[in-house]
Amino acid sequence: STGRQEEKMNLPNKLTVLRMCLIPFFVIFMEYPFLGGADKYIAVAIFIIASITDMLDGKIARKYNLVTNFGKFMDPMADKLLVCSALICLSNVIPKWIVIIIISRELIISGFRTIAADNGIVIAASYWGKIKTVCQMLMIIWLILDLELPFYHLIGQVLIYVSLILTIISLADYIAKNKEVLKDTNH
Repeated sequence: STGRQEEKMNLPNKLTVLRMCLIPFFVIFMEYPFLGGADKYIAVAIFIIASITDMLDGKIARKYNLVTNFGKFMDPMADKLLVCSALICLSNVIPKWIVIIIISRELIISGFRTIAADNGIVIAASYWGKIKTVCQMLMIIWLILDLELPFYHLIGQVLIYVSLILTIISLADYIAKNKEVLKDTNH
């Protein structure tokens, strides 16, 4: 049992837990501007740090063979919590129907992973899912910064719709590759 606990708390998994712990602080700085405009920069810094931990935990886990079931489950969950929290905080900027589609995709994928886990299958993130995550993270950073520059808002709109398209493509790809998970094996 002790060996199992040590396996779960390797460096990549600690980075995942750190990311989850950063989410409430991110939301506080997004939702309660008490620093006169500096809040959005602190929120962006927290979001970037959390996003970097997302990139690092997977690379470290694969490079040093520290991949665990805890990491395979919690890493995508931490990503979803971070991105969904940001989308909800930005629902005054991103059309709510887009926020709903993106969050729905995350819930559908979580459902797939739960069913797969019940059948002893661990589903890793796909190529499309990773691109979608990177695009969403860039969009979120861009929208939070909300700088007064030429074409800034137009680029923000493009990022919103590219994120939406990648969300739909990654969901379709995920379902197509993992549809056997939904097949009833209790005949």
